[in-house]
Amino acid sequence: MEAIVLGGGEEAWAGKYGVRSKALVPYRGRPLAAWVLSALKEAGLSAIYVGENPGLSPPPRLTLPDTGSLLGNLEAALAHVEGRVLVATADLPHLTPEAVRFVLENAPQAALVYPIVPKERVEARFPHTRRTYARLREGVFTGGNLVLLDKGLFYQALPLAQKVVALRKKPLALARLIGLDILLKLLMGRLSLPELEVRAQRILGLEARALITPYPEVGVDVDREEELVS
Repeated sequence: MEAIVLGGGEEAWAGKYGVRSKALVPYRGRPLAAWVLSALKEAGLSAIYVGENPGLSPPPRLTLPDTGSLLGNLEAALAHVEGRVLVATADLPHLTPEAVRFVLENAPQAALVYPIVPKERVEARFPHTRRTYARLREGVFTGGNLVLLDKGLFYQALPLAQKVVALRKKPLALARLIGLDILLKLLMGRLSLPELEVRAQRILGLEARALITPYPEVGVDVDREEELVS
């Protein structure tokens, strides 16, 4: 299995550090993307990097230019891999090889596997971070910035995936996309993970599963400059 690291896009505040992409903003002496590449390499994965690469270390196996969109970058990278692939954003400086290995070793066999992290795990490790959470019957969770997907099944779900990516940090808007019954259960804290997975499978036309992970490092990214001090 290989990994894809999505490092494209521009952030206005990144210009203060002499770079355009958030992925290249320095954190503890290294670009954010370098921390992700290191964790993946130590977990035994080679990586394809999408975005500007001024000499990242460890070097990715392949670097591709930014297409201007998240899904466009993913689609470009998928042309260079086969089968199942781990996708990560480049703004996860706390990512560890242990967290990566947990996802790889515990992920169910499904076309799409999305790690989620319990709120208490995030707050214990990163008490000052601000995350978007959803309350489910099994607990309160934030979404991870890793995803396991099957290349062959990705393309059939691409149209809906474009909508999901646009709403990925708005759980209520995502619930509206999935259905009013799901929205009402989410608001009441009565929605279960199996119910959500069944609905996702019905809409996407492929099996999608959540993976509860105890590693908050997969869900704590850098959205704002002040988070660089975390």
